[in-house]
Amino acid sequence: MESTLPSTKSSGLSLRAIAGVFKLRIGVVITFTALAGLAVSSGPSLSALQLVVLTLAVLVSSASAGAFNQYYEHDTDPLMSRTKNRPFATGEVKHGPIWLVVIFGLMGLSVAAAWIALNAWSALFTFLGAFFYAIVYTVWLKRRTWLNIVFGGLAGSWAVLAGATAADPHVGAVPLTLALVLFLWTPPHFWSLAIAYRDDYAAAGVPMLPVVVGDQRAAKAIFGSTLLLVAASMLPLTFGLGAIYFAGAAIGGFLFIQKAWRLVQDTNRATAMTCFHASLAQLTLVLTAAIIDARF
Repeated sequence: MESTLPSTKSSGLSLRAIAGVFKLRIGVVITFTALAGLAVSSGPSLSALQLVVLTLAVLVSSASAGAFNQYYEHDTDPLMSRTKNRPFATGEVKHGPIWLVVIFGLMGLSVAAAWIALNAWSALFTFLGAFFYAIVYTVWLKRRTWLNIVFGGLAGSWAVLAGATAADPHVGAVPLTLALVLFLWTPPHFWSLAIAYRDDYAAAGVPMLPVVVGDQRAAKAIFGSTLLLVAASMLPLTFGLGAIYFAGAAIGGFLFIQKAWRLVQDTNRATAMTCFHASLAQLTLVLTAAIIDARF
């Protein structure tokens, strides 16, 4: 009897293929944002079981959205050097409808677990994070408008709120400002990558900002949005976070602004990737500092 399980060309899914399909590295980042939201919440501490459920619910829902993104884009991924080796693109993982059952089944289980172990608000925000990445960004916006990543970037914001409401359904000011930071962080982060791979996006017919307006104007947009992001990252200071958070936000913000300005002055693939990596460093410093400041 032929197996109905998702399969690869070889016998069974390798760990590398699983990690590739479900974009586990991105899932870990999204989960970290949820834990930061939990840390800055004023609600009671979660039990060990609730903490595990929150972590796995956000990770699994994010991973499911990542898998759907690759499933949906199996036709355009081979056109881009950055994505041509993804499992669905290469055929290492067979593209078939059973994957939709797995993807939406895992997403449903993660949301249900959050609802049962935590509360309806945390479950809702867990769902919205996956929905915005899988449907709003991937299906509705990515191939239609340069605003794709602007609204698609709300996926990270919902994760912050999923963590915050796990402890207290009433969202406080600090989690809301961190959600704003995630919303503002995504465009300059992703547009930097889009400059580096502009030819790929153009070949695939994806209207990322550099494809639409050119690298130089996109670089200026990155610099302007980075300034706005760094300003917003200081808002948590007005609602109770202190010196540790300020240090992390200031150092990360300075680094990101510096690299974004360099990108404006000399717009090329190397400076774009440097700016991209600076954005990751900035977010890591902001979230880590928020956790330390709020909890330790």
